[in-house]
Amino acid sequence: MFGSGKSRDRELDAAAKELAGADTLAFGGVGIAGTLLPVTEAYRRVEEALHTHPDEAREKVDWLLRHGSPAGKAYAATLLERVDPAAARDAWASLRDDKGEFTTFTGCVMGNASLQEYATERLAER
Repeated sequence: MFGSGKSRDRELDAAAKELAGADTLAFGGVGIAGTLLPVTEAYRRVEEALHTHPDEAREKVDWLLRHGSPAGKAYAATLLERVDPAAARDAWASLRDDKGEFTTFTGCVMGNASLQEYATERLAER
């Protein structure tokens, strides 16, 4: 949960910076212990902010699409799916040519993907 005023802004900024430098995409716990990665916690903070402070959070998501790592951009497009499906489709379409790679986690299963592959899959699911 975010604080108020400047504290909230700092927390949202910190979460966006964590996502911007992400090299791993994980939406839940990883490994046998189901540990939440710091980047997953950051994703959840921005996701919460999209509901409680939509304007500020949307600015951060849009910034991530322009300045994030490949994983950071994937997080940003995924966040858009929850609040603006049309913008999410546009984001995924714009990411189809990005060959940047990242690590993925689904529970205990670790893998690798390029943003190009990931975006193409997300568009096919729609």
